[in-house]
Amino acid sequence: MRVRRLRAGLRGWGGVGAMAAVCALALAFVLLLPRTQSHGGGAAGPGGPGGPRTTQGLQARAGDCTDGDAQNRSLSPSAAEGPAVNAIRQRGYLSVGVDQNSYRWGYRNPNNSSGALEGFDIDLAHRIAKDILGDGDKVQFRAIPTNERVPAIRSGRVDMVVRTMTITCDRLKQVAFSAPYFLTGQQVLAPRTSTITGYDKSLADKKVCSATGSTAYDHLSADSRSGTLPASTDITTTVPNQLDCLVRLQLGDVDAVVTDGALAASQAAQDPAVQLKGGTFTTEYYGVAMKLGADDLVRQVNRILENYRGDGGWKASYDRWLSPTLGKDSQSATPPAPAYR
Repeated sequence: MRVRRLRAGLRGWGGVGAMAAVCALALAFVLLLPRTQSHGGGAAGPGGPGGPRTTQGLQARAGDCTDGDAQNRSLSPSAAEGPAVNAIRQRGYLSVGVDQNSYRWGYRNPNNSSGALEGFDIDLAHRIAKDILGDGDKVQFRAIPTNERVPAIRSGRVDMVVRTMTITCDRLKQVAFSAPYFLTGQQVLAPRTSTITGYDKSLADKKVCSATGSTAYDHLSADSRSGTLPASTDITTTVPNQLDCLVRLQLGDVDAVVTDGALAASQAAQDPAVQLKGGTFTTEYYGVAMKLGADDLVRQVNRILENYRGDGGWKASYDRWLSPTLGKDSQSATPPAPAYR
């Protein structure tokens, strides 16, 4: 069975070998596109190591946060400049933490000879750079594993993370978020031949993989403690990057993967031997994550998101990258309406 599954997986996007190689590249952490190789090191100013660390305001706003409300706690849009935005303009480029192996979100297309990153999140990063710096190419991409997203922001390695990052109450205590730019939910991915039917009792006696530091693992852990998951479900397999779970699944090391439904759909598109099982079992929103205290940058990004939704840029990016995997009529096909604190 494992041999047949592996052979089927090889018909996917690059096969197991290519995916494993991509995952290995992600562990290098730092990714610089050819057109930005001349830039200097990490972020400076309020988004970097030497900037202000004023966190009291945003932490206070996160203090009364509840599940289902976390996405509505960002600052209202504004074009006003401040220390964080000025530091980026003085430096001359925007430093953004992204993924380089999430198909259609942030990935290197093997058919693209330039080696440039592509995807829905990459489009958004270029748009932010264009609005702040006047040139969408003035962006330095840094590949950040799932479990390094928050540390990368807090340490000042990047100005922001645009990497399928769910807005949660716990994360609001550590980083600042923009208003939501995408609606998704957790979902189960498993081999087509599997008896698993979704996030339910069919996971009994199954080994489930999730990424360290992900909301998927948070849900698995909480539901395991509460008894929502069968007691025999093994959730001990965690990996630095969510794509590593797909490789584990293809190799037969685990029985299922739990991750965001939008990512799961892209992974299923990479490998015809796996499929989504059941519907999404949570409601979650992606946001652009920035450093606590960088209020002017948060407000600027929210202004950019308002324009991105309004001028059709968001929809054009969705139609290009995500409509083939999620569908044009998906609940995710419309940008979520923002509500500000």
